[in-house]
Amino acid sequence: MIDYRGWRHVFKLDPDKTIGDEALEAICESGTDAIIVGGTYGVTFDNTLELMSRIRRYAVVTVLEISSLEAVVPGFDSYFVPLVLNAGDPDMLFAPHVSGLLAYGSYIHWDEIITEGYLIANPDAGVAERTQAGPIQDAATAKAYAQVATRICRLPIVYLEYSGKYGDPDVVRGCRAGVHEAHFFYGGGIRTPEQAAEMAAIADTIVVGNLIYEDLSAALATVAAVKRP
Repeated sequence: MIDYRGWRHVFKLDPDKTIGDEALEAICESGTDAIIVGGTYGVTFDNTLELMSRIRRYAVVTVLEISSLEAVVPGFDSYFVPLVLNAGDPDMLFAPHVSGLLAYGSYIHWDEIITEGYLIANPDAGVAERTQAGPIQDAATAKAYAQVATRICRLPIVYLEYSGKYGDPDVVRGCRAGVHEAHFFYGGGIRTPEQAAEMAAIADTIVVGNLIYEDLSAALATVAAVKRP
């Protein structure tokens, strides 16, 4: 199993978005700890396979975050399976995973599967609409959800996702307080090295995604901001 507990910085690449070869090389050779491949819409087997095959030219650890059964591609170092903790549609919590096990259960290498307690904090995000995510009103709510994930469900990862919006540090701290012994990921809206450093001071791992496609130089600068001695 991959050692995600040592990660401080991760880039997230969306198979449905375009990235050139030079930009991809810069991302893969940046010193980031890993690359997560995943997205909400437009993720297919073909574009996921194409992106993975390009990343595999480099030595960086690569993980698929599963958002669609049709886009599950063999060959990744590991697979993150999100359980959306605040999904308003109860079928979005377990039903997709049951369907996946019915279809592919006999092929799964369980030592490659890592479950995330996924908490969606931006109500305007596409993933919030898709899952009908309930609101995270304050730090106390975030803490309680994190405690459900780690104390009740015993999940190894809690991932607080603001998806395009920079998070409220107080809410992020609240989530951190409830994480207990799990590993805490933060993702969403990081656009400067200073923001990367601020969230890295709270979370175990920060995830930088949209910035790659908006300002590659700024995205690359977040690595040093988080991982400097």
